[in-house]
Amino acid sequence: MFSGIIEGLGKVTALQKEQSNLHITVKSAFTHELKIDQSIAHNGVCLTVVGISNDEYIVTAIDETLQKSNIGLLSVGDEVNLERCMRLGDRLDGHIVQGHVDQTAVCRSVEESNGSWIFTFEYDAAQNNITVEKGSVCVNGVSLTVVNSKENSFSVCIIPFTFEHTNFKNIKTGSVVNLEFDILGKYISKLVKK
Repeated sequence: MFSGIIEGLGKVTALQKEQSNLHITVKSAFTHELKIDQSIAHNGVCLTVVGISNDEYIVTAIDETLQKSNIGLLSVGDEVNLERCMRLGDRLDGHIVQGHVDQTAVCRSVEESNGSWIFTFEYDAAQNNITVEKGSVCVNGVSLTVVNSKENSFSVCIIPFTFEHTNFKNIKTGSVVNLEFDILGKYISKLVKK
């Protein structure tokens, strides 16, 4: 379980394809605190640490992860949002995030707004995911509040701190991002359809 509060940025230092898997080497400021088999969210995708060397660690993404997320689009040098799993008893500053990306979205606009930014994302509504006004959504692992909710798009407002301390500063029109929709909303939507 995660909260969507990003701990830091990691830098992709190597990518290695092995059959349908992708091994990703990441340099992180907290690598020295990690252990093998630990879960870490990378742009919101929960991946398991399989190797550690100095200030770098390795995680492996399987084909399903590569198909449903932007992990397969990573290049060496890219920054990824990182969050270690929550500890039982910690404050839940964001919202309940599983690290299971539902689908990707495309950034349709980035608008500066008096010291903050408004990002608008469009996603495939045929996958039956929804947002609601002032509800929660996770974009590249960042817990955010939805504004301007529509059938296949929504916007989020990004404050300067989030802009500078996550990879939102690298998101441009046309960028592909990961979305995890609110788990409570997903359950309610499924029950209503039945």
